[in-house]
Amino acid sequence: MKITDVKAYPLKTRTALVRIFTDEGIEGIGECSPMNIEIMAHFVETALKPLLISKDPLDIEQLWNEMYLSTYKLGVQGTQPSCIAGVDIALWDIKGKVTGMPIYKLMGGAARTTFTMYKSIGGGMRMTPDEMLDLVKTAHDQGFKAVKIRMDYGPFEQDVDLDKDLEMFRVCREFLPDSTPLSFDANNGYSVNGAIQQGRRFEELGIYHFEEPVAQYNYEGIRQVAYALDVPISAGEHEYTRWQFRDLILQARPDILQPDIVKCAGITEMKRIATLAETFDMQLLPHQTQPSIGNAASLHVVSTLPQSTRPHEYTGPRPDIEN
Repeated sequence: MKITDVKAYPLKTRTALVRIFTDEGIEGIGECSPMNIEIMAHFVETALKPLLISKDPLDIEQLWNEMYLSTYKLGVQGTQPSCIAGVDIALWDIKGKVTGMPIYKLMGGAARTTFTMYKSIGGGMRMTPDEMLDLVKTAHDQGFKAVKIRMDYGPFEQDVDLDKDLEMFRVCREFLPDSTPLSFDANNGYSVNGAIQQGRRFEELGIYHFEEPVAQYNYEGIRQVAYALDVPISAGEHEYTRWQFRDLILQARPDILQPDIVKCAGITEMKRIATLAETFDMQLLPHQTQPSIGNAASLHVVSTLPQSTRPHEYTGPRPDIEN
């Protein structure tokens, strides 16, 4: 079997899909990161496709190595591994179709086959507490058994409105049943001192996990926050390879690692990162905002991981974006 073509499609739903075609008529489909889908599609078709044509799609690890080592100068901090992810997921899809087996079977079998999904609700920076509460109520009515509220701050404006964020968390926590975990994602928007102060107040209200409290590149700050607080601190959405996760573990020491399968170079690399997490006896809770192929691929990997028992992220479908 040989690869005959590779195509990438930027969709209006802010999704970049990858299709791989073979000479035996078997096709695979994958998904890249949603960060600038036009660039993702262009990278796949111009930088990665030439490395794949006429190759055996079942040689997944060899193709991963060739893609990574041949293009590492083009952006190992985002574009390159995100595009490799779309191709890698599609290659695993082909392998599953060739063998007639689900991907989790090909990776050694499932530790479990049912999951709790948490509803991830973003945009908190632009909302009032009551507006966020309305969305949390909707998620609860839809049957979600766990929720995370996200602020979408970014690392450039720190501690914009700690009191509003606390009030938003408080009203949502008071509404939800005690049995429904509620987490908070600062999206890198707090200073170290602000994150510690806020985290202690969150702890009093019963937070489940505290995601990306400070800038993603501030490993020392992440370490200080994780050391100061009892609530589990998570990080890793902005790491893209096992080597970056190695440094995150050794330097930042978060409690939970959060690789994103459509960012961290696909199924092949996420499995390696999971092995690293297991080696260091750390929990793995994937970041995942792609509700379709990315979500399915992530669940295949997580199903094989005995240590990954926390609820899995789910954002829900995206509406079409007007031209």
